[in-house]
Amino acid sequence: MTSTTMPRAGVTRAVPTRTLLSGGIAAGPLFLLVALGQVVFRDGFDLSRQPLSLLALGEWGWIQTANFLLSGLLALAGAFGLRRALRGTVAGTWGPALVAVFGIGLVVAGVLVSDPSMGWPAGAPEGAPETLSWHAVGHGVGAMLAFGSVTIACLVFARRFQLSRQRGWAAFSLVCALLAVVVMAWPDQDSISIRLAVGSVVIFGWLSAVSVSIRSHIA
Repeated sequence: MTSTTMPRAGVTRAVPTRTLLSGGIAAGPLFLLVALGQVVFRDGFDLSRQPLSLLALGEWGWIQTANFLLSGLLALAGAFGLRRALRGTVAGTWGPALVAVFGIGLVVAGVLVSDPSMGWPAGAPEGAPETLSWHAVGHGVGAMLAFGSVTIACLVFARRFQLSRQRGWAAFSLVCALLAVVVMAWPDQDSISIRLAVGSVVIFGWLSAVSVSIRSHIA
């Protein structure tokens, strides 16, 4: 049976594993705090009907674009840290790979912006656009990659924690996966912007918590 114990570091690396894992810890708080600050201070933005992705549009849109990009790069750093820390153990391959796809999805969502809609920015159509531009489609693909991959990562780590008898962490990972699925699949388009925000809290919170747990076992 594949080991679930944490391997000991054998060589010195240019970037310490703990530092890389700190990227995974920081990705969520950065993304959520920057997004929340914009929700509060960007005049006219209404989270009850305007998804966070739309913050990348308008005069200050570069802030949310940078938020997506930097959070994605931090998640990628966390994925490399997880790969180093878990190499040769249960979830040591697929877990970090899925987190890496999450980071890539965020970068794609940052590079490719949504179309104006839902009244944002000022002067945009009040509803959803009738047709989507290529970059809006790409943004959606990036977002789906991010949400989908990290949801599966929750299940992969739930199995790891269950095998290592860390039942609390296993339950936490499973609940986060279920919450992400329910939030994203709930058949109510009027609440999609709120559900996307709640889903972001869930998946980023899971990544931060698990990165803290793994990091705590590294000398």
